[in-house]
Amino acid sequence: MPGSASSSASFNATVSAITDAFGDPTRRAIYLYVRDRGGDLGATTSAVAGHVGVHPNVARHHLDKLAAGGYLEVQTGKVAGGGAGRPSKRYVAVADAVTDFPVRSDDLLLSLLGRALTRMSPADAEAMAEEVGAEYGRAMAAGLRGEQLEAGHRSLRSAIQAVADALTAHGFAAHAESRNDQLRIINDHCPFGDVATEHPVICAVDRGMVRGMLSELTDGDLDVTTQSSLAAGDTFCTTAV
Repeated sequence: MPGSASSSASFNATVSAITDAFGDPTRRAIYLYVRDRGGDLGATTSAVAGHVGVHPNVARHHLDKLAAGGYLEVQTGKVAGGGAGRPSKRYVAVADAVTDFPVRSDDLLLSLLGRALTRMSPADAEAMAEEVGAEYGRAMAAGLRGEQLEAGHRSLRSAIQAVADALTAHGFAAHAESRNDQLRIINDHCPFGDVATEHPVICAVDRGMVRGMLSELTDGDLDVTTQSSLAAGDTFCTTAV
């Protein structure tokens, strides 16, 4: 029946939109935090970042995604008792937004991948994890457009910055730096979370993503190494080129 088909299509579109918005566990936690605050007070980016333990850039990325999906609305203006200074941008949960969202199986799949890799020899597991990351990195680089693509082709330094920006958009809170004549990418947040801590071999995926993106942007296979890792207890992840 036409009406039934239309309802089914609408339902599928709704489920797809909700899954896209809430498939990331960090994004779900951010939404629940903002929603539970209630009222018109809302939450600032810095408050959200502090609550869920991510870099403000990562918090802002998730908040903007939720706002774009109609789950949060953005308000600006002075808050009572907020003192002088520039008005803060605040995020408030939309009262009539759909909140019975499904939990995607990403965490389960990552955990399964981690366990599967532990059944291989350490060398084979790390090689496979890095190659998976490299394939994804090449696809990420192929998706760059405009100024970001032009900058990526300009020099190795600009390519490193383009990679850092792309990683940040994927939840890594990355930035580029140069130290002792060596270019590095610093990740202040790992979207793989506890799974990487339980199965550190997954960190090779990060290295692979950097290598894959750079191979597309610079037309060469560069030597990429992991110098530090959140999963290993370090303060941040460092990938050097």
